[in-house]
Amino acid sequence: MEYKRIAPDEIGFDFDGVIADIGEAFLRLAHEHHDYSLSLEEITSFQVETCTRIPQSTVNTIFTDILNDSLATGLLPIPGALEVISDLTRRSTVRIITARSLDQPVIDWLEHHLPADICRKIDVIAMQDHDLKVRFINHHNLRFFVDDRAETCVQVAQANLHPLLYRQPWNAGWNTFTVVDSWQQIAEHIAK
Repeated sequence: MEYKRIAPDEIGFDFDGVIADIGEAFLRLAHEHHDYSLSLEEITSFQVETCTRIPQSTVNTIFTDILNDSLATGLLPIPGALEVISDLTRRSTVRIITARSLDQPVIDWLEHHLPADICRKIDVIAMQDHDLKVRFINHHNLRFFVDDRAETCVQVAQANLHPLLYRQPWNAGWNTFTVVDSWQQIAEHIAK
């Protein structure tokens, strides 16, 4: 199903893998700090340890480092994300709902990359569990949600809401939902 004309106040976003390029950060840190070299295309599962030779303890260490200090680990924005979010803040509060335990590293990252007047119009919700996102999506009266985790998109759809799956190698097998490959495509769905 394709969506056009999504109202700016009806859409929310995941952070890692949608706004921030956690794949690039993971690969770089795996190589620089743990001597594992692999390509993004090799990460074919959201559970990285199940599709690579990297032990779960190392995977956990890398992700913990990124989640606890996104700036120090050099987490980069996905191309176009900050421009579209900036535009949306001119029309509505932007809701970022992340499964992270802490919201402050996300807030710090946004404040580093965006002007203060834009950051004031972004609401970051860290809810500690992927499976709780639907509750927060409903709480904020969102009807559409962009996520890179296919299982979250399933939960969003089961709640009679509308997921947009941000295409990443770890969700390449999913075609059940509207799929977006770039922030330009996301912007095309949102009413001007």
